[in-house]
Amino acid sequence: MSTTTAGDTVTATTERGGTNSAVARWRGGWRCDVDAGGYELVVDEPPSAGGTGLGPMPTDLFLASLASCYALALTWAARKRGFELPDLEVTATGTYAGPRFAALELVVSTTADADQLTPLLEPARRVCYVSNTLDRAPAVTVFRAPAPG
Repeated sequence: MSTTTAGDTVTATTERGGTNSAVARWRGGWRCDVDAGGYELVVDEPPSAGGTGLGPMPTDLFLASLASCYALALTWAARKRGFELPDLEVTATGTYAGPRFAALELVVSTTADADQLTPLLEPARRVCYVSNTLDRAPAVTVFRAPAPG
């Protein structure tokens, strides 16, 4: 599926059976420019870690992926039941343990009644691609490709 907005063509995946990729290009220091879904992102480390702070750290993007995917899953679950979640916020917090997160926590905030929200929490987890991937983490395979053109 392609859509056009203000002269730009954006290609969106309409089915989940395929693959999706993001490309990171190192730009010096601790900075990468990343092409993700047709959007350009800057990823960097803070000055305290030797970066320039021009963008979020990779772990910030990881937490952002978890929080936003779960928020969208909650929205989907609520809509399936015929209502919206006003002022929905999902906060993802990771607790570092060496070069990984030892714990991840999602905190959901909305003015919707707890009676409406609570039954959505588990169905949303079941349809959230990011939390599902974390629950059953796939192996990460790394290989060398030919140098870019």
